[in-house]
Amino acid sequence: MEEHAMFRMIAAAALLCVAAVAAQAQDWRKLLTPQELQALLQQTDARVIDLRAPQGENSYALGHVPGSVSAPYDTWRGPKQNPGAVLDDAALTERLQSAGVAADTPVVLVYWGGDPSDFGAAARVYWTLKSSGIGQIAILNGGFKAWREAGLPAETAPTVPARSAIAASLSPQWLATRAQVQAIVEGRSDAVLVDARPDAFFRAEKKHDAAKKAGTLSGAVSLVFDRWFAPQSPLMSAPEPALERARALAAEANGKPIVSFCNTGHWAA
Repeated sequence: MEEHAMFRMIAAAALLCVAAVAAQAQDWRKLLTPQELQALLQQTDARVIDLRAPQGENSYALGHVPGSVSAPYDTWRGPKQNPGAVLDDAALTERLQSAGVAADTPVVLVYWGGDPSDFGAAARVYWTLKSSGIGQIAILNGGFKAWREAGLPAETAPTVPARSAIAASLSPQWLATRAQVQAIVEGRSDAVLVDARPDAFFRAEKKHDAAKKAGTLSGAVSLVFDRWFAPQSPLMSAPEPALERARALAAEANGKPIVSFCNTGHWAA
């Protein structure tokens, strides 16, 4: 069992980021195209949060969606020695306040978008915001790379938002603890364990530094994270194929909770 892994209890509504693609309010899509985000920004006061590094290759400093706030992915999770950890309430409150996010702030998350793995940053922060009670959250499908390739305007000047007064607390509803997962592995609790890592990790051909040993959790099924994306594309799949995968997983679970895991909570998100 992985010493530093973060597990997500995803149960019935777990696949919100995918399932909501086909059943969403027309004025607030969970996955946005660049053109939809551009239109949204002309109609609302949504806070765009850029999760890329502040400096360096493909960074925020080299160009970003106008008005977006830099809040690097690493500041939303545990320290380098344990990136799978979630932020405590004090750190989470500081992170949200400094990004200008209040409980009623609509938030759009932007990542780089070079490959499917990049989406994990936005997905994990989406999970964090959802677990913090933020109601309106969306992700720019394809990230800033898709925005740039669409020929939409960008700026390099940073945006410094006014601090919010939110007092954040992470709900345990979508989180499975180590003890809960151990109970599932030992057969004392009934749930479906889903390994989101690439096949090489599942088959014990590769091991992450955070893992005590190679392999997967006893009884886990493999559902590699990149199955949610269009073939050879960083874009999340069109609605129906993604929903088919969600339905198949739900049917297999047959009402049981579903716990998704990886090495550090990135692919599992």
